[in-house]
Amino acid sequence: MNRRSFIVQIGLAIVAIFFFAMYLYKPLNKERVDVAPVANATQLVRDHSPIFGPKDAPVTIVEFFDPACESCRAFHPIVKDIMATYPDEVRVVLRYAAFHPPSQQAIRLLEAARLQGKLDPVLERLLETQPRWASHGRTPESVWNLLDGTGLDIERAQRESQMPHIVSVLNQDAEDIKAFGVRGTPTFFVNGKALDSFGEAQLRDLVRSEVEAL
Repeated sequence: MNRRSFIVQIGLAIVAIFFFAMYLYKPLNKERVDVAPVANATQLVRDHSPIFGPKDAPVTIVEFFDPACESCRAFHPIVKDIMATYPDEVRVVLRYAAFHPPSQQAIRLLEAARLQGKLDPVLERLLETQPRWASHGRTPESVWNLLDGTGLDIERAQRESQMPHIVSVLNQDAEDIKAFGVRGTPTFFVNGKALDSFGEAQLRDLVRSEVEAL
């Protein structure tokens, strides 16, 4: 084989390898997962997930929520206002995201409170007192010492907060956080659609568009 033929064959081999690689190539997802909610929307709402508002409402806001998150606290009245604006059309499904060190205990408390029918007042109290128990650089108080007036049986809640099914709730939500690429809180999905960008106006606009499409 002469030198020229050898070079031509090498060139053809390189071209073949290139096209074969292009055939196999699949682009990677963007860092923020925007497609997954459409493909896996049934995983956004689990049987164990707390629901606020009409259970059969046609518009579902799923919020990945960390009770120790200051932004979650700031968005809480916004989400409540959206529900008040569309009382028959919108429900909110809460998914837990224990990104901060004290969050696991707070989530266990919320789930124990739900067993007593006290989720709403305990959630409100946790957010109201968040600066006291979620340290953010301060010396934290015990979350269990901040529940007077909520009607919660605290001793019962402390026992039930260790129940295996509550551990399962934490584990399942942690798995779904990874599946949906949730990297911060609050993260919202509206009828399985992620916000184009984070913000109050974006959340309100997406909810309004879903309601108007009914």
